[in-house]
Order: sequence, then C-alpha cells, then structure tokens
Amino acid sequence: MKLSLHPMIWFCISLLSSILMPALAGAQQPSIDKPQDYAVFSTDDEANNIEVFRQASPSVVYITNSRLVRRSFFSLNPEEIPAGSGSGFIWDEHGYIVTNFHVIQNASRITVTLQDGTTWDAQVVGAEPDKDLAVLKIDAPEEQLHPLQLGDSSLLEVGRKVVAIGNPFGLDTTMTVGVVSALGREINSVTRRRIRDVIQTDAAINPGNSGGPLLNSLGQLIGVNTAIYSPSGASSGIGFAIPVNTVRQIVPELIEFGRVQTPTLGVALFPPQYADYYRRRWGIDGVIVLDVIDGGSPEREGMRGLTETNRGIVLGDVIIEVDGESISNEDDLLNVLEGHETGDVVEVVTRRDNRAQRYQIELNAAASEAGLLR
Repeated sequence: MKLSLHPMIWFCISLLSSILMPALAGAQQPSIDKPQDYAVFSTDDEANNIEVFRQASPSVVYITNSRLVRRSFFSLNPEEIPAGSGSGFIWDEHGYIVTNFHVIQNASRITVTLQDGTTWDAQVVGAEPDKDLAVLKIDAPEEQLHPLQLGDSSLLEVGRKVVAIGNPFGLDTTMTVGVVSALGREINSVTRRRIRDVIQTDAAINPGNSGGPLLNSLGQLIGVNTAIYSPSGASSGIGFAIPVNTVRQIVPELIEFGRVQTPTLGVALFPPQYADYYRRRWGIDGVIVLDVIDGGSPEREGMRGLTETNRGIVLGDVIIEVDGESISNEDDLLNVLEGHETGDVVEVVTRRDNRAQRYQIELNAAASEAGLLR
C-alpha cells in the first residue's frame, strides 16, 4: 500500500511546489525602487555650492605677468618672460580689477583673462603693498564685466561656510569649499608690515589662488585670498584672506589717488627692517623719531629726532602713545593714523631723556614714500 501511494505523493508535492515556490519567492524578493535622477538631485549644501559658483565665477579673472630681462650682459634687446600668475576679480563695470600686490609686483606687462576667454592688457591703477592689495584697469566692454556683490566681514563667525574661487597652478576657475577657521589673525605683507584682522580658512588655497575672492554662502565677497601657511607651498588647511571691510576702504582710494591717503605725523621713521634692530639695541619700546620735517607741526611743537654728537648718536623723541592708544612699533602707529584724516589734531605722547613729553600734532597729507615718513 505504501509503495503504491509513493508516486502519487511525490506528484502532489511536485505540483504544490510548482505553484507555491514562485509565490513565496515573489513575497521574499525586495522591491526595487526606480533610481533617482542624479542630474537633477542635489543636497541643499551642494545646491548652494553650485549656485555660488554659477553666480560668482564670471567675476573671477586669471592674471599673468611678465618681466623684461636680458639673457646675458652682452644682450642689447631685453626679452619678455613669464614671471607669475594669480587671480583677481571684477570690482565694477568700469573695468577695475582687484588682486594682490604680490601678484603683479615688478611686472612689466600684465594680462587679464576673463571667464569668456578674452584676454586684455591691464594697467596698474594703484597699489597698497602694506595691505597686499592692487587695482588694475582693463578696457573691456561693460557687458563682459560682472562685478561681485560685496558682503560684510564684520558679520563672520568661526564655522561659517566659505567658498574660494581662483586659478591654482594656472588651472581655469577652480572652486574649493571650507569654513572660517579663525578671525583676527595677523600676517606679514610683502613690506613686512603686519596685516591685521585677517580671516583664516581651511578652504584649499594654492599658488595661483592669490588675489581671488573668498565668498560667503550668498556669493558675496568677504575676503581676498592672499596667503597660505605651508612648508611645501601647497595648501595644508591654513589659508588667509584680507577682509572685505578693509578692501572697501582701500580700493576707492587706489582708484582715485593711486595710493592710500593715510595721513602722516610729519616725522621720518626708521624703515621696518631697521626699527626692530635699534629698539633691541637701545632696549626701548615705541617708535623712534629719526627726524622731523622742516616747517611741520612736530617741528613747531618742539619734537626732536636723532642727533649725532662726538659721543655718538643721541636719542630724541620716542613715540609711546597717540590719542590714548599705546604705541609699541610702527604697525601700531600706522593703524592709529589710518583712522584719521589730514588736518586732524592728535595728542602724541613721547619719551625723551626718561621724561614724558606731550604734543598736539596736526596730521599732514600722505607722504610720497610710504613707510619712511609718518
């Protein structure tokens, strides 16, 4: 009986399996969603990055400079050779371009390439080496010029997103993203004067990014990329930018006058490379007055510079305070003067012969040689 039923049982099992197994397999098979279209999908942060780049990149320019050199002592005709490159951005529809001073320093010819690929010869309108800023001018038609919108660097906070756009290593219009790492940093300019209130960022800033814009999430200019801290010269996560509020003050003066109109005290000072040496040598703090300008307010008030006697050099006045602000070096003095205008009267406190002297000094127009007369 068992043997006669065996084929029938297996037939039933096979029949049930053929019916149930596909159904069971279908029940266990996960549903496959239709893949999202990557071309139209983006996160909120990605969408913001894309919009900032789309909005700001037409304002960023590529700057190259060349110099005239003689290949040999006997060569009569100097040759033009590439000397460097950097970035910049369009300031206004009149063709003014802002960049770093060190990008165009000692250049005999400067060319500016816009994002549309057109190349223009540029003229240097003005420069402020102490802040590592320069303004160029090109004669491009207005429809090709797309100025950046200016932000407010006083609103920045550590942790806010920033976007750097430039031409690192000569590559066309590259964007990097980071955050504000720190505020209020100090770096040295090409003149060795300290630039204060600098923005620190971890956005990759490489050679060639210098002079390009640092932007906020709205695509507004918040700084001018100027330097990196790296033993190798490439980005290592520490970059610096001059804040836009400093740029706002300087660029209009460079356009109008060709230089910053910082008023002066009317005294001659040691150049920065010598001032620190003599402060250490004489064991003093403050700004050493090298000489006073004939007919100026300091001379009328009785201020004195260095004098030379048969016993050697005798110190005159050493400036230690201006309008209540303590003065330790030339940077302190210049930063105070930047907040004043020609004709303002300031109280200057000096030390001479171990006694405090007080003077009421009327500020002069900007000196012809920045860093020598203040």
